[in-house]
Amino acid sequence: MDPLKSITTVAASGMRAQGERLKVVSENVANANSLGSSPGAEPYRRKTISFEEAVDRETGVSKVDVSDIGRDMSEFELSYDPSHPAADENGYVKISNVNTVMEMANMREAARSYEANMNMFEAGRRMRSQILDLLE
Repeated sequence: MDPLKSITTVAASGMRAQGERLKVVSENVANANSLGSSPGAEPYRRKTISFEEAVDRETGVSKVDVSDIGRDMSEFELSYDPSHPAADENGYVKISNVNTVMEMANMREAARSYEANMNMFEAGRRMRSQILDLLE
């Protein structure tokens, strides 16, 4: 097993996973203010992402994979707006369960983790280049 290939495999899996996480966060932020279009209709429901450990069959190293993209089933808040088309008989509209502050924190964490994996990928590439220089 080539240890430098293992570094690349693990770092690439981390970048893929964090890229998926950023995609989910961006969908949540983009739809944070989406409301239902008719009375009783649900607004946008926040997406969640889960990761799992996986073993690369070729190298035998542990890497990360996305195990599930689900929905946050927490309750929606209600806002009084009787003029809105999605208002119920009491004048309340369901509001999306996306918390933009939490999503921004998730985005920052995912971006930093992606960057850390990219640094590992680059370190592996530099080490491979140094080995080739030594062999010349």
